[in-house]
Amino acid sequence: MKCAIFLANGFEDCEALVTIDMLRRADVEVDSVSITDDFLVQTSHGVRLYADRVWKQIDPSSYTALVLPGGKLGTENLRAFEPLKEAFLSHWQKERLTCAICAAPSLLGEWGILKGKRYTCFPEFRSADYGGEYQTELAVQDGNLITARGMGASIEFARLIVRDLTHESTLKKVEYGIQYEHSFRDYI
Repeated sequence: MKCAIFLANGFEDCEALVTIDMLRRADVEVDSVSITDDFLVQTSHGVRLYADRVWKQIDPSSYTALVLPGGKLGTENLRAFEPLKEAFLSHWQKERLTCAICAAPSLLGEWGILKGKRYTCFPEFRSADYGGEYQTELAVQDGNLITARGMGASIEFARLIVRDLTHESTLKKVEYGIQYEHSFRDYI
């Protein structure tokens, strides 16, 4: 299992970092990928961090899962990067795991990926034009599509990705390690 999470200036800190953290706890190989030629990326709250890779160093088709964190500015910057759309459409057509949170599911909607699917996103970014069925849950999985509403849904979003990519026992181990309430009582 190999996952890429795409970072653009202005991405929402927790939506990316919680997901990276939980996937790495589950021993899923994760590359944080800057969509520019610069490894340095700034979050929506001014935190600067270095991505593992830059776009020109990767082959998006080599990943099992592709992930888009949100953040209004981050999503606008992702939208402006045309090669990302092509990568996601190709990935989706191969029925591989496709994930987005907060404002970023709007990109999937614009690209036709949400058509006929149950999805969620930050409420202001939903649209009947996407052709999907908007849900109010924190995070929603419909086949190979995982979407989530926003920063407060980051753990549930990452949890669904871990659940999809690994075994139930790995998910329980990760949940216990972060003291996620669903698993806490299983270990007392």
